[in-house]
Amino acid sequence: MKIDIVSDTVCPWCFIGKRKLEAALAARPDLDVEVNWHPFQLHPDMPEGGADRKEFTARKFGSPERAKELYENIKVAGQAVDIPFNFSKIERSPNTLDSHRLIRWANTAGCQDALVEILFRRFFIDGEDIGDHAVLIAAAEEAGMDKTLVADLLEKGADRDLVSEEDMRARQMGVSGVPFFILNDKYAVSGAQDPAAFLAAFDKIADEAANPSDTPE
Repeated sequence: MKIDIVSDTVCPWCFIGKRKLEAALAARPDLDVEVNWHPFQLHPDMPEGGADRKEFTARKFGSPERAKELYENIKVAGQAVDIPFNFSKIERSPNTLDSHRLIRWANTAGCQDALVEILFRRFFIDGEDIGDHAVLIAAAEEAGMDKTLVADLLEKGADRDLVSEEDMRARQMGVSGVPFFILNDKYAVSGAQDPAAFLAAFDKIADEAANPSDTPE
């Protein structure tokens, strides 16, 4: 089964959605699954150097109090899937284009899912600036990638246009929010839904595979 995940590295619900998908897959250990991550920038107009986190979230949600309330709700949702969100430690809201470039290269290196997990952890738990090339290089090294090659690719601006084009394709497909999961190029699960939503899709795909004559042309 192929699972394509459209996500952003600063999206807390994407981290939660990853955990819920993992729970569903753990309940179906016999599934042969290929997972691929795809870019979606929630804030494509973010300056390259990012922005002060408190100022940005206050503007985004209308006030510091409203931002705090929303993030407290997300912390509770994270606790339910064992993610210890540490929003107060985050000082910068980064531009995520470079992190998506790194995720693209991690696919070729065979460590994409591991790298996504590392980036989520470094941003949401460790409070690191994942728009900073030094942080991205360290994350790449942690995932087992060639840090010298990654540093060179980041510096040269490799694949910036390709990542932006892939982001645009997702929007043209109708993706307006993330996480967005596409199963076998056919079924979609939108948002950080509970494992039951994934399990229902898994069962439908398995049923169609077992009874191909019942599948509409």
